[in-house]
Amino acid sequence: MRKDHNKTDRRDFLKTMGAAGLGFVLSSSQAKADPNTIEPNTPQKPPEHEFARVPRRKLGKTGVEVPCLALGTNRLDNQVILRAALKWGVNYWDTANSYVGGNSELNIGKYLSNNPQARKKLFIVSKASGAQKEATAKAIVAKVEERLQTSLKRMNTEYIDMYYGVHGLEDAEQLNDELKQWVKNAKERKLIRFFGFSTHKNMGQNLAAAAKLGWVDAIMMSCNFRFMQDDKLQAGIEACHKAGVGLIAMKTLGFRTGHKVETEEDKKLVSHFLQRGFTEVQAKIKVVLQDKRISTACVGMNDVALLKTNVEAALDKTELTQRDLEALKKYADATCSGYCAGCAHICDRALQGMTYVSDIMRYLMYYNAYDDKDRARQLFAQIPGEVRNKLLSTDYSCAEARCPQHLPIGRLIAEAVSRLA
Repeated sequence: MRKDHNKTDRRDFLKTMGAAGLGFVLSSSQAKADPNTIEPNTPQKPPEHEFARVPRRKLGKTGVEVPCLALGTNRLDNQVILRAALKWGVNYWDTANSYVGGNSELNIGKYLSNNPQARKKLFIVSKASGAQKEATAKAIVAKVEERLQTSLKRMNTEYIDMYYGVHGLEDAEQLNDELKQWVKNAKERKLIRFFGFSTHKNMGQNLAAAAKLGWVDAIMMSCNFRFMQDDKLQAGIEACHKAGVGLIAMKTLGFRTGHKVETEEDKKLVSHFLQRGFTEVQAKIKVVLQDKRISTACVGMNDVALLKTNVEAALDKTELTQRDLEALKKYADATCSGYCAGCAHICDRALQGMTYVSDIMRYLMYYNAYDDKDRARQLFAQIPGEVRNKLLSTDYSCAEARCPQHLPIGRLIAEAVSRLA
């Protein structure tokens, strides 16, 4: 990586990040560089002998500052990454009731059991997985409460900093008065500090609607280099930013639903950014963080090497150039037929009653790109049986004709059935 006054040289960076070597990262929480000295809500300038810490940003109008890189624990059930993350100031830990069959929350609970003094230093996020699938608003709220109580118990904590009462919002109508009242009550009981939701589809509409409500504190949304030209999503982001709703980016790498094949487009993108001094993965994180309306990029990280690479991207001050942005856009255009953009309303209208296409595309992406086969199969199995039985006999040509990404929906559904059923 070339040197200049605006950029962290790779050798200097590694010296700063690992003065005591990787063994320091893996050391116990009782080491001299105690991770529990990190304060999440005030900017910290660490002593020179400690690890460099990622920059912090305001989370909407909550009054809290969070690291611009967040630890996604959707595949994490060990203590090593938790300790390493804290050493770099990554104290925003994102989990969910369903992650790793509950073991993600239990892992955090184990850490807090061993380090109870660390709780007030962390910003913990969890989600009410599957609660919105209940039949009535009353039943949904009851399930949200049940999920919350389970999460509190698993994580050995009396409160959760940010709670996503809807994990995977499909329609803003799910943000109803019953849920609003539950949020007010949960805050009064001091079980949650802030409330939000995650969303993978119809995101522009969902963000725009949430910005008008006044009781949604933050939103976790799919956001990556592929969405730079999505006018609806950009309008929703701007509406939330103006309303003071904190924005958390997920799915930042924009993986395709298909196999991890090193195409010519892949090679060109890799080559372009290696010449710039960083990897294409780092570039994809940087382009999200370059949007100052985004508070943090939440990335699933289940090994120290990946964590270190992503921390480096967050610490590096190099701005992506217009040529870099054009390279990402060109790549996005060339590979769009393998990426579902989550515009589920288009498929839903075209297929009348078959409302799971964008979900299946996401599960296939988990299987092929994330190599998270068990999770993909578990999620696919939750699709109602009557829907799964119709998947191979449905004509998808109308949806394919309307798909902005030109996805071969029928072929991808067939692949999903073959791999996930």
